[in-house]
Amino acid sequence: MRLDVRPFVKADEQAVIDVIVPIQSIEFGIAITADDQPDLRAIPTFYQSGKGGFWVATAGNDIVGTLGLKDIGNGDAALRKMFVAPDYRGREHGVALRLLEALFAHASGAGIRAVFLGTTDKFLAAHRFYEKNGFVEIGRDDLPVTFPLMAIDSKFYVRRIPA
Repeated sequence: MRLDVRPFVKADEQAVIDVIVPIQSIEFGIAITADDQPDLRAIPTFYQSGKGGFWVATAGNDIVGTLGLKDIGNGDAALRKMFVAPDYRGREHGVALRLLEALFAHASGAGIRAVFLGTTDKFLAAHRFYEKNGFVEIGRDDLPVTFPLMAIDSKFYVRRIPA
């Protein structure tokens, strides 16, 4: 099946929620709902403003991956909401890598100099993926003051974007 990565459109909202929330709540046991994440119902204004963006990966008519980039000012951005449906994970599908490549291309063209992210200790595969793709672990104190901290975040990374 053909895999595409494209910018989010408003009609994608429920499908994006249907990918993200089960991974958070069922797979990783985090007590969170869509209502606890108002950004999921405000993607155009929350992510697709300033130098930010939000992308979806599609297989046929199905959304199988998501990735958001929040402009936090001063040439910095926060990577958020990177999720891939279980059946589409792994190198053989390349969904996460394709999403990340779209984000890096956008960031470079938009003049973003650094992409920061926060994650939990539970997302071990994500840690390996980020590290393989140029992210370096940093301390919480190394985050920009504008970084949107999440209560569950305990591990932080940065990737510098070449000019």
